[in-house]
Amino acid sequence: MNTTILSILSGIAGMFGWGIYDFLGGVFAKQIGPFKSFFWSQLAGSIATLLIAIVFAISINIPIFVIILFPLAAIVYSAGYLFFFKGFEIGNVSIVAATMNLWAVFTMLFAFIFMEQRLSTIQTLGILMIISGVTLASVNWSDIGNQRFQLSLGVKEAVFGAFFFGIFWNISEIISEEVGWLLTTLLVKFGIVIFLLAFSFLAKREIGLAKIDTKTKYAIVLMGVIEAGAVAVVNYGLTIGDAILITPIASALSIVTIALAIIFLKDKVTKIQSLGIVTAIVGIVVTTF
Repeated sequence: MNTTILSILSGIAGMFGWGIYDFLGGVFAKQIGPFKSFFWSQLAGSIATLLIAIVFAISINIPIFVIILFPLAAIVYSAGYLFFFKGFEIGNVSIVAATMNLWAVFTMLFAFIFMEQRLSTIQTLGILMIISGVTLASVNWSDIGNQRFQLSLGVKEAVFGAFFFGIFWNISEIISEEVGWLLTTLLVKFGIVIFLLAFSFLAKREIGLAKIDTKTKYAIVLMGVIEAGAVAVVNYGLTIGDAILITPIASALSIVTIALAIIFLKDKVTKIQSLGIVTAIVGIVVTTF
């Protein structure tokens, strides 16, 4: 199989894996709350990642500054998804998923400010498309006619989530360059589990699933394994394939999340919001060139 086909398949795997994870996250955030759904799915993903690491027999040689950075990466990743899932819990899954596309804007902004990376003209255009699309998708336009400005439910939480994801991807890039994609994923995932356990203890948050039916428990575990698999396949693809093909395809995960929400949750979006969702998705693809 040639490099181009492998790159395309890796990107598609990431798009569907992350898209399904976000959709299921939205479903279970409404059913059992964002904290439980995130914790148990990440625990399952951590175990799946550990099994992958054992198969690949990775060597563990971690520099001191990575030991300092990876707990921070775990915390901001956790914060990002907890805000994201909270948005799912109270809002329209399609609109919240579209708003989360702002993570690309924050990622590039922080890279521009702190890592001195620069944007091309087409990437700048992509960012403007994302901002415009999110604006169209996130505003409750029916209230504009009544001379009221109001964000749709869950949008504020999604913006906070996107902000933390923007921080995370820059930290993750630094760590990955030092220890590789698999060890980075493993460290961050176990860091997430430890952080969530500590947070639940200090905040006295209930994380047990005793009152949850067996089918839901299996679905949450599957959800975590799917996300871990998406991370593994995409990162593996990046080591042997072409990032210019993989990244834009995988970044279009909102297409899967929104499509599933419209089909299975019967999410309702206006024509203006639909235009915004499409514009934001196209914009995130444009930023990768």
